Amino acid sequence: MFLGLLAVFFPLAIASHFFFPGVWTFVLCAVALVPLARLMGEATEVIAHKLGSGLGGLMNASFGNAAELIIALAALRSGHADVVKASITGAILGNLLLVLGAAILVGGLKYPKQKFNMTAALSGSAIMFLALTAMSIPDLFHAARGPAAERVLFPMSVAISVILLIVYALSLLFSLRTHSHLYAGEETGEPEEMPVWSTKKATVLLLGATLGVVVVAEFLVHAIEDAIAAFGFTHTFVGVIIIAIIGNAAEHSTAILMALKNKMDLAFNIAFESSKQIALFVAPVLVLVSIPLGQHLTLEFSHMEVLGIAIGTGAATLIALDGESNWLEGVMLLGVYAILGVAFFFIP
Repeated sequence: MFLGLLAVFFPLAIASHFFFPGVWTFVLCAVALVPLARLMGEATEVIAHKLGSGLGGLMNASFGNAAELIIALAALRSGHADVVKASITGAILGNLLLVLGAAILVGGLKYPKQKFNMTAALSGSAIMFLALTAMSIPDLFHAARGPAAERVLFPMSVAISVILLIVYALSLLFSLRTHSHLYAGEETGEPEEMPVWSTKKATVLLLGATLGVVVVAEFLVHAIEDAIAAFGFTHTFVGVIIIAIIGNAAEHSTAILMALKNKMDLAFNIAFESSKQIALFVAPVLVLVSIPLGQHLTLEFSHMEVLGIAIGTGAATLIALDGESNWLEGVMLLGVYAILGVAFFFIP
């Protein structure tokens, strides 16, 4: 299915950029990014599986959010700093609320009650509290000091980014090496299926899909202003909702498939680990990369974005407290996501 979508929409997206740029380019590129992100995810899974748990886990962590990073870099190069920050917020909310909520709902409709590793889930929520702290401090500092704080926001963001990257590296060491046993869930559910690809084929597909994402993301960013004018969206809504959903396509499908196979450990791990990667790796990398690009991206998010991350982290943590899930909890998470989506739609 995904390869079929890719075969149709990728060439259409490329052609639209050259022959009828604008709204159609944005729409076609958005659709083409979905199968590309999924193909990247599947190729990464195959390579990671053959590398073993240690290197495989590191590779999953490194390539898990490659699509989001590529899209954000394209937006940053084009000077859309507001869209970049909104896409970071949207990716975190999308994983914690939309991806996890959809997985819990779909899995709950098939199984009355599903269990998962509470320790691993709560560890993920604790890391997200650190991310919330990093995102809220620059905003609070600016609010407290006023215009006088503006000259120190960027160096403050660089320092915080370095701290986040160090913590991210240590969290990988913790989960993949020193305390990997805490993240081992019970062997329940149906066997996991992966494409029957050789390592060479998976590597070629991964590189090809990554190159495709780079090209399509660049075209998508160039068409953002036309899409905003045509649909009446704001930059914040495009970043928080639309680009985030596109970038999270691989996580959406994988988490739901795992839930349907009664593998809620994997579904929760996908949601929390992906959010952790965005907050502790992608966001800091974007701040540091903005230096040579001359954009000086900061970690100062809007009040609404900080509040949204706090609400999303709190909601996901509440679901993780008892180590069990049911379909109504999935509805709750999706409801929270929808309410925040409405709020971001009306933010000017």
